[in-house]
Amino acid sequence: MTVWDDLVGQEKVSDQLAAAARDADALVTATTAGTAPPEASSMTHAWLFTGPPGAGRIQTARAFAAALQCVSPDRALGGIPGCGFCDGCHTALVGTHADVSTVAAVGAEILVKDMRDTVRKSYTSPATGRWQIILVEDAERLNEKSANAVLKAVEEPAPRTVWLLCAPSIEDVLPTIRSRCRHLNLRTPSVDAVADMLVRREGVEPAVAASAARATQGHVDRARRLATDPAARERRAAVLKLPLRVEDVGGCLKAAQELVDAAAEDAKQLAEERDTKETDELKAAMGAVQGGRMPRGTAGVMKDLEDMQKRRRTRTQRDSLDVALTDLTAFYRDVLALQLGSRIALANVDAEDALERLARASTPESTLRRIEAIAACAEALDRNVTPLLAVEAMTMALRAG
Repeated sequence: MTVWDDLVGQEKVSDQLAAAARDADALVTATTAGTAPPEASSMTHAWLFTGPPGAGRIQTARAFAAALQCVSPDRALGGIPGCGFCDGCHTALVGTHADVSTVAAVGAEILVKDMRDTVRKSYTSPATGRWQIILVEDAERLNEKSANAVLKAVEEPAPRTVWLLCAPSIEDVLPTIRSRCRHLNLRTPSVDAVADMLVRREGVEPAVAASAARATQGHVDRARRLATDPAARERRAAVLKLPLRVEDVGGCLKAAQELVDAAAEDAKQLAEERDTKETDELKAAMGAVQGGRMPRGTAGVMKDLEDMQKRRRTRTQRDSLDVALTDLTAFYRDVLALQLGSRIALANVDAEDALERLARASTPESTLRRIEAIAACAEALDRNVTPLLAVEAMTMALRAG
């Protein structure tokens, strides 16, 4: 299995990137040998990956990074870079390659202080790999100062540096940056393609895979978690019961509190696993002695890590709430479909009794108002409104219809 086999439903993009990786390999080979580079090349120094949530923007960018760092012997014999098994591919995919730097938003924005060291590194030659690669997972979250720092680096890149930017849409990226990138737009994979991936790659039972893919409407990462994590399935089932619990004010307030608490617990679980790993790795890198005691002068570094983790936990809770809001929106869309006489491609067939009950008890107009209330809650969370207040306002609106 190559790095391209994991890109679900992105065959056209995979072909383009594989061709670019082959041309990039030829450029490195020519530079190393001191010969003239190929006259025509599909490789460029900056790429912009866009697509709807779940399309696999980051996974695609990371697969391309792995192919660029591939050191498989087959590559040297004319094979397509990106074997998936060599040291270059493996370390790039798992995030430990010395010449693949990843930048992700910790809070609402990527700050210039979070980009400064990365931009500085982009001007250096690769330490061990074939390319110096900078992967920005949330390019839409660059603020004015950090975006300007990236712009300068993209305008005048080092010869062996590649920028990989990911964002939901091309409009989310500064025009001056996107004009210097090659744009690749990913599509939402089909439900069947995602289900097939879960069976082949994750060993999920076909019925569970089909249910997870249908429930998430082709969102690869969410489908994977739903199919492999029983706790995630339990949380989703609880969210889908919420529309039947907002019949009075008390029910609205209780449902809102439980939804926020569930998101906080989900975020805590994810954070504990990730924070512990990061802390242990940093302590080892800084030379912690037996018992965990840190050397002199390293307290500031540990404090910076703790501050970053705290900001990320807040964002992770918001992300968990976003997932719940997405599930609620899909639920009411199914209600609307039933009210309009359609049963095609329902996402929540496992909650069909509840869908039927709400479809009979309300009108299409009230269902649309409820969908708008969920969207308003998401917008309020983006503006940093206190989560409980935003969700309480939403549940009250769902009751009113």
